[in-house]
Amino acid sequence: MTAYVEFLYEILKQFFGGFWKIISGIFTGLFSLVDVPSYAAIVDTYHEEFNVFAWILAILTLLIVVALVVALLLLVAVFIKKRIDNRKKLANSIALLEEVGKLNSQVIRLTKEKDRILALKTGSAEIPSSPYATSSDEGDGAEQKEGGSTSTVKGGESRFYKLSQVDLQYKDYDRNSELFDNEITLEEICERFRNYACSRMGLFYEIRVIRLFLAAFSSTRLIILQGISGTGKTSLPYAWGKFLENDTQIASVQPSWRDRSELFGYFNEFTKRFSETEVLKRMYEATYTDKVYLTILDEMNIARVEYYFAEMLSILEMPSRAEWIVDLVPSGWPSDPKHIVNGRFNLPENMWYVGTANNDDSTFAISDKVYDRAIPINIDSKGVKFEAPYTENLSLSYKHLENMFAQAKEKYRVGDESLEKITKLDDYVIEHFRLAFGNRIVKQLRDFVPVYVACGGTEVDGLDYVLTNKIFRKFEGLNLAFIRDEIDGLIAYLSELFGEENMQEAKAYLRRLKKLV
Repeated sequence: MTAYVEFLYEILKQFFGGFWKIISGIFTGLFSLVDVPSYAAIVDTYHEEFNVFAWILAILTLLIVVALVVALLLLVAVFIKKRIDNRKKLANSIALLEEVGKLNSQVIRLTKEKDRILALKTGSAEIPSSPYATSSDEGDGAEQKEGGSTSTVKGGESRFYKLSQVDLQYKDYDRNSELFDNEITLEEICERFRNYACSRMGLFYEIRVIRLFLAAFSSTRLIILQGISGTGKTSLPYAWGKFLENDTQIASVQPSWRDRSELFGYFNEFTKRFSETEVLKRMYEATYTDKVYLTILDEMNIARVEYYFAEMLSILEMPSRAEWIVDLVPSGWPSDPKHIVNGRFNLPENMWYVGTANNDDSTFAISDKVYDRAIPINIDSKGVKFEAPYTENLSLSYKHLENMFAQAKEKYRVGDESLEKITKLDDYVIEHFRLAFGNRIVKQLRDFVPVYVACGGTEVDGLDYVLTNKIFRKFEGLNLAFIRDEIDGLIAYLSELFGEENMQEAKAYLRRLKKLV
């Protein structure tokens, strides 16, 4: 055992000597800890005097020492890693603080820019040039005049980047090369679209809904699809775009939408560029072709429609399409896109706008101003599944579509007898409810009903739909308690004018109103 004691002494002396060397010099100590030759020399010195028991103890001792060395090295590695991680975190914190500082500067700039844009929208006095323009900005690019100040876009690039890309895309495009089916009828379009939606997209619509949808195109540029969630309000115009091989543009309305810049974009006084929206880009693309274009205003009443769509409502009601003009910027630049003339853009004739609306606590009520200029279509139930043959897409020109509308209005114009009944009904409603039809609604009726008939419907059903959704809908804004007793008289008068079996939608709606009292 004396030999083992001496052996143990030497081993521990070597091990703890290593600790001392770590204290006196970490690198020397670490080397001493892992100095395998020294450990081997100690073993070689004493191994001849070991018996079996001593060998067992020696091996166990060596294993313990190896484990301690490994553990110590791991502790050193963990310590170094933490130090490196802490330095990285410190560097990231410094970088983050610098980024916050930059963002604060940008917030200040954007706030001032917003004030300048508001001044531009309200037509205030001359807008000063950007205080953030650098000397390099002033010397690089073609200088242009904008709002009375000198503006610059680097490299002479167009300030309408997206629209200029459309110009390049259609640079060599010949619209006369477009091939359209100019033999199809309105009724055939309705049947074919219904079969296409069923066979190709798994969507099921009543033929009446499709007839209303297509007939609405003839009387207005704004169609409102309303009803409970999940009945296919968004999928209907989406499928229409797929059917015509011209995808529908979807604009998801946000609660913050308050003005037309949400639709078109705005001129950035800081960058001297126009921030175009995808809706504006799609409008601009439509000016190059004769295809039928749709834009969906999804969840349109999640913000107030009369705020962000007010200008469009007024412009699209102009009798001459030459007056469908939007002022995007105060003046023109030589680098502006081809169809932006003097800062003004003529809205495309071949685009319709479809708004989807849910009537619940999270949305705003759509005002009469909007309803009067639109055609609302109620989709309150899911379509019933049916079988349809595989149906191909349709290539449809908006010119052919409008020609079919014109022919339908001539061939199926609302009869004098029906117009006389409408006049009598108007007098009755004025006398008993203090509401009038108005010239706009009468015009929509004359445009809508003949096309609805050409789509496969009947005149009396078309009249029923327009009266219900354009006239009787206004009763909701009246004091129902006061008009309750008059509703039965109106239902009886409808039966007297149009027959007991007709005007069923209007009668059902009026009965529902009476139950609300």
